[in-house]
Amino acid sequence: MLEKKKVGRFILLRLAVVTVFLVSTIILDLQAQDAVGAETLTALSRLVIATYVFSLASLLFLKYTRREIVTLTYAQIVWDLILVTTLVLITGGVNSPYAFLYFLSIISASVLHERSETYYTASLCVILYGAILDFQYYGKLDALGLSQLPARQFGAGYVFYLIFLYSAAFYLTAYLSGQLAERARLSESALMEKAIDFEELERLNSSIVSNIDSGLLTINPSGRIRVFNRSAELLTGISQREAYDRPLVEVIPELKPHAAALLGVSHGEISHHNRSGDELILSFKSVPLSGKDEEPVGAVVDLRDLTEVKRLSDELKRADRLAAVGELAARMAHEIRNPLAAISGSVQLVAISNWADDKDRRLLSIILRETDRLDGLLNDFLYYARPTAPEKVPLQLRQAIADVGALVSSDPRLRGVTLENEVPEGLEIYFDKNQCEQIFWNLVVNGAEAMDEPGRIVIRAQRQSSGWVQDQVCITVTDDGRGMDAGQVQRVFEPFFTTKKGGSGLGLATVYRIVEAHGGRVEVASELGKGTTFTITIPEGKA
Repeated sequence: MLEKKKVGRFILLRLAVVTVFLVSTIILDLQAQDAVGAETLTALSRLVIATYVFSLASLLFLKYTRREIVTLTYAQIVWDLILVTTLVLITGGVNSPYAFLYFLSIISASVLHERSETYYTASLCVILYGAILDFQYYGKLDALGLSQLPARQFGAGYVFYLIFLYSAAFYLTAYLSGQLAERARLSESALMEKAIDFEELERLNSSIVSNIDSGLLTINPSGRIRVFNRSAELLTGISQREAYDRPLVEVIPELKPHAAALLGVSHGEISHHNRSGDELILSFKSVPLSGKDEEPVGAVVDLRDLTEVKRLSDELKRADRLAAVGELAARMAHEIRNPLAAISGSVQLVAISNWADDKDRRLLSIILRETDRLDGLLNDFLYYARPTAPEKVPLQLRQAIADVGALVSSDPRLRGVTLENEVPEGLEIYFDKNQCEQIFWNLVVNGAEAMDEPGRIVIRAQRQSSGWVQDQVCITVTDDGRGMDAGQVQRVFEPFFTTKKGGSGLGLATVYRIVEAHGGRVEVASELGKGTTFTITIPEGKA
């Protein structure tokens, strides 16, 4: 099917030829011929007007039709043949200098149609031009005002020579223009296929770059950003529109020490604060970007968020360390417990004997009190090291925390501390009831002991849904106590690590083990002088 644009360009080209060539050249030529100028000028004007009307009608038909336009192209070629033939007739026949315009008709046919139609058009040109010269020679065109005298003066040999010369030229033009048009069509088809392939490749490349889960960007030799994909926008909080043509070290300042190396092969890790203020650990890799002649045109930089990986790695290391320490300590506690029981029993027997005086009994009571304290500590540690399997039951979280609040209300350690329960009604979790109370007891008491003056502890909770991941419940326990430094935060869940005088260092370690046994995780965020927040995330369902 022919393209409308090509046919439209052909029609406009003919209008230009009619306007420039026929109006300017021919009218000026006729003005120099006073004898026939007026009559010929009238006929020429009518011809030009008719051509304009036909061309405009063709353009309107081309604009509004949705059907195949092959018939219209045939009409264009036929009209051109009629136009040139009429022009040759009114400008002297054998003397007409415009017979070469038949060549334009042949070339037009080669552009609009296949090679066979080009030869048909050349044959029509031979027939029309040959008929004009023959009929003029034999006086058959006198009625049209075309005298046979010029043809007779040239003679039959010249007329035959002229017909033969133009016929050969017409067919040679048809052959050459057909060849060129065929090559042009093949080149156009190949170019269109390449363009389609290029567009498909561009769409594929754009889709891949946009949807990969790592931040991908490119920079030019001066370090300015050119490509900035969706993942890079999420990591930095900066849109592609904002990032384009900005220096990379301005968008990600932490890369400034590596700016020179980024144009080559480099890699490393940085700590980046995005626009939201979140701290991310990013790894970066860069490779040079070359042009088609292997000249350097910049670099490709790949950014990956390692924050969650690092967190999970730290948790895994902590869990392994705690498991090893717990197993070793549990064995030691078991071995200590037997001698401790023997000591306690012996002391009790001595204390009730008749020969022990009051001073000895006071000393023996101290020993009994400390052995009881050690036994309690060993019980706590054994519970931490070998926790019982949780018996999960549906719990109304708000009510469970309210029960814990009632239990600790009489504890002197919570004097002056306000416990605020902001858990929404109806939020249900599957958790071991006793272990749930133990978790919040430890966290509330821990927060109260971290306060040097009256303060408050706030407990909040909400559901979290993340698509294909199981729904979770996120619980936060926040106090406004002294807080901890980074080193203390790193070790807060280790057994026997404590910052409190007389503390056992097993409360938070036990919290960690219980939450882990329920398939959740616990995190802590704290700053000196700004309080501490414990965040517990557990699956909402039974699993």
